[in-house]
Amino acid sequence: MLVIGERINASNKSVGQAIASKDEEFLAKLAKAQADAGADFVDVNAGVGFDARENATATMEWLIDIVQRATDRPLAIDSDDPDTVQAALRKYRGDTVMINSVNAEPERLEVIGRLAAESQASLVALLMGKGGIPSTVEERLAASEVIMTHLTSLGVKEEQVFFDPLVIPISVDSTQGIITLKTIEQIKSRYPAAKTVVGLSNISFGLPNRGMVNRAFLLMAAYAGLDAAILDPLDAKVMSLVKVADLLTGKDAACRGFIRAHRKGILAD
Repeated sequence: MLVIGERINASNKSVGQAIASKDEEFLAKLAKAQADAGADFVDVNAGVGFDARENATATMEWLIDIVQRATDRPLAIDSDDPDTVQAALRKYRGDTVMINSVNAEPERLEVIGRLAAESQASLVALLMGKGGIPSTVEERLAASEVIMTHLTSLGVKEEQVFFDPLVIPISVDSTQGIITLKTIEQIKSRYPAAKTVVGLSNISFGLPNRGMVNRAFLLMAAYAGLDAAILDPLDAKVMSLVKVADLLTGKDAACRGFIRAHRKGILAD
């Protein structure tokens, strides 16, 4: 399972403050820590808070530079603004990159889809349109059809697409865990070459003992066919369960990854 490190996000208070105060050392250490903990991608979200709204593009370019100097891990460029995404892609020096994100809105599909096709980027595709997050599996699958049809017409390959079924917190609607799992199953059946991804911590928002809920849901989603998760790689327990998930779903040939992690002493029970 691919791990996308979520920590460099301006919505996180300490990160937002570091961006506002131009604290390069703090941000570089956070990027490196996530890579060292096993993140396959480092998500970079410069946000629009503080003074960044008027300077979103410049702030993202500055942040991309800092993270790339700190680690050679590929980045996930995380922005709602197509101009900011485009600028970040120009600044980016790596061969592998991810864009986070697009949805079924035609205008955004067109612009972000073309950027993904031109840069051969992987693309997180949220299963929603202008009406917000659908409440049923069927509506989310309908959004996936709109997204895939448009993206492939632009030259984006099916394997570049990471469908995000959108996790609604259990505290908001107790049926949504099952709906997310069923959506993952259906996506994997409908688009075998495409990938699936979730923002893991969303499932536990508003609950106590959030780590316990997140880790349990990770294993359930892995069984349903989850390919990637946006999570905190500094959480040793959840990173250990990523290894377990690969082990139990046949993605860890001869259990090598799990045994290697055990020998390194990085597994946390």
